[in-house]
Amino acid sequence: MKIAVIGQSLFGQEVYCHLKKEGYEVVGVFTVPDKNGKADPLGLEAEKDGVPVFKFPRWREKGRVLPDVLAKYQALGAELNVLPFCSQFIPMEVINAPRHGSIIYHPSLLPRHRGASAINWTLIHGDKKGGFTIFWADDGLDTGDLLLQRECEILPDDTVSTLYNRFLFPEGIKGMVQAVRLIAEGKAPRVPQPEEGATYEGIQKKETAKINWEQPAEAIHNWIRGNDKVPGAWTEACGQKLTFFNSTLNTAGLVPEGEALPIPGAHRPGVVTKAGLILFGNDDRMLLVKNIQLEDGKMMPASHFFRAEDNSTLELTEAELATMEAVRSAWKRILPNVLEVEDSTDFFKSGAASVDVVRLVEEVKELCDGVELENEDVYMATTFKDFIQLLVRKLRGDDKEGECIIDYVEKEVNKLTLRMPHQLFIGGTFVDAEGAKTFETINPTDGSVSAGPAASFSSLPLLPHPWSACPSTPLYDTGVGGDPGPGESLLGHKRTADHRQSSLQQ
Repeated sequence: MKIAVIGQSLFGQEVYCHLKKEGYEVVGVFTVPDKNGKADPLGLEAEKDGVPVFKFPRWREKGRVLPDVLAKYQALGAELNVLPFCSQFIPMEVINAPRHGSIIYHPSLLPRHRGASAINWTLIHGDKKGGFTIFWADDGLDTGDLLLQRECEILPDDTVSTLYNRFLFPEGIKGMVQAVRLIAEGKAPRVPQPEEGATYEGIQKKETAKINWEQPAEAIHNWIRGNDKVPGAWTEACGQKLTFFNSTLNTAGLVPEGEALPIPGAHRPGVVTKAGLILFGNDDRMLLVKNIQLEDGKMMPASHFFRAEDNSTLELTEAELATMEAVRSAWKRILPNVLEVEDSTDFFKSGAASVDVVRLVEEVKELCDGVELENEDVYMATTFKDFIQLLVRKLRGDDKEGECIIDYVEKEVNKLTLRMPHQLFIGGTFVDAEGAKTFETINPTDGSVSAGPAASFSSLPLLPHPWSACPSTPLYDTGVGGDPGPGESLLGHKRTADHRQSSLQQ
């Protein structure tokens, strides 16, 4: 079966490679024109294999297909069009031309979240399930018959990037190959999309990503993670536009100490703490933001927002200078339009995209024996000088600021030394209970008092809502109310052990 691949990006490249590996004949690849002198990964890969590559800036003009474009496509004799990720509008003369038609990948469970920003809106709406659809192209917007769907659980703190990298990207590649296989075998279904549950949302852009503070904390959290990384949820504060990344809900009910950050329109001022920036919804619940991007593009840990900028520069050893030059070469490979990578060269202003971040991180890890480098680090240090300084600090182990201070209890077990924390973890730090009060722990296997360390005792004055995550249960002596009192957790654990012992006897 002769296949034409129409698309772009690393996803398109991987689908192309897997189709070739499966033995399918790819007769042509259609991708986007080079940007800033940089070719798309899909086109680069096809050129290596000698497959014809076409980079049409557009397929039609004034609503009509361009004759020259159509002629070049028809000359290939494709029997199936595969559109793994396509940002261009493809005319119906091309969509309907092959004997088997055209199939498209869409990163949502259609008919829900039709449109170009499906992953964003899946998270913004707080969906518990996500996934992708491969469907038969028609003349509507994501309305064609369903061929294949795969779903996954959405985690509470998933972002566009994490959901895409964990499931939509790797499983989507497999799904596209499976869809082509079903077509080749004559087993591909065509299931009309139901209108019930159908939604359409517009494309998310920076100007539409401003945070609405008249919402509960969970809705604000979903808005931030649904715009992370692109286009980025933002607000105005301290006289500039601040963009927030890496949000998580804070359910502890305790506001850590920190410095207030007034935010116009917000229900309460934010609080810059050691853990990050605490924000509030109009329900007084909290969320925590780990990273902030300033209006000039500089990214920083939210906990550093009020800190003076550290302009100190490390003196590099000979070995570190050699590493710097190796990393400089990696930047040159990734940024072909940059003649010389200098200290001031900005990774993103030089044309790099998110796919290049992944490539840079992997190349540097390989150069530096698996140094602990994350995609986030590239956004934190966008110039070559800042990136090298960050990398050297990581290689020296000087980047471990702000770690928790933990009072471990050591215990020898089976010739091993175990180090166990025993304090309460509240507001990002380990603390003792009031009056250093503790309680003994129960061995769950036999109900006996454990020989392990005594644990700090949590009480209501220390933690305003210690039982907010605990449902009422008959294991606790609840008395008149439905919640356990400050002294009843040990009783609950003991009854659990007694119940287990009773079950064993029965």
